Amino acid sequence: MKLHVESVGAGPPLVLLHGFALHGGVFAPVVPALARRHRVHVVDLPGHGHSAALPQASLEAVADIVAHAVAEVAPRAAVLGWSFGGQVALAWAERRPQSVSRLVLACTTPSFVTRDDFACAMAPQALARFGDELRVAYRLTLQRFLTLQVQGSEAGRRALAALRARLFERGEPDPAALARTLEILMATDLRGRVPAIATPALVLAGPRDTLAPAAAGEWLAAALPAATYLALPGAAHAPFLSHPDAFVAAVQAFADAR
Repeated sequence: MKLHVESVGAGPPLVLLHGFALHGGVFAPVVPALARRHRVHVVDLPGHGHSAALPQASLEAVADIVAHAVAEVAPRAAVLGWSFGGQVALAWAERRPQSVSRLVLACTTPSFVTRDDFACAMAPQALARFGDELRVAYRLTLQRFLTLQVQGSEAGRRALAALRARLFERGEPDPAALARTLEILMATDLRGRVPAIATPALVLAGPRDTLAPAAAGEWLAAALPAATYLALPGAAHAPFLSHPDAFVAAVQAFADAR
């Protein structure tokens, strides 16, 4: 199975992994800036955008197919995973550490839903309801979701307006693929696996994020053996939309460090 990967720019490789129910085009506002110093590889995850769905999806299967696809263009790369893409990036680094030079984990979490001993997450019912709304009214729900993430930023509103023109150019995800990915989100709890991931990591968090709260990012940074935590003031769940300049600066400073 081949995934859709778009590559642009020149320099050290940087892979971008998007979140649930979206596609790689969501990164359009920041790709040009990142591509000035990196060869940027933007992936459509399985069942999203132009990529076909996996017949039986699991986090590990998604991570493996992404790693295989990227290996064709970049045997070893820095990987930026946003939201669900961050969980994919963590699984990739755990399973194939030799192929991931650095991790940027943006607004992600070891568990998107609350557990008995992990409160900094969404209630399972809230995540399930979001999935139901996407299935019933994908376009309206996604527009509302992205609008909530710009949090009053002028730069964010401009980026969102530009993104809306492209948001649905790759169509809507396969409903079955959405359902399988939602099952992965509901079931995934990486807390027991995170301490074994030694890849240098930058954990970016948004203090206003309600989907992957900043406290979850703090937990992740503390549990990873080689991680730095950075909160972007005023940001919510999509800082590359609401605070693109600060987001790019943080990513480049970390990805370029030696």
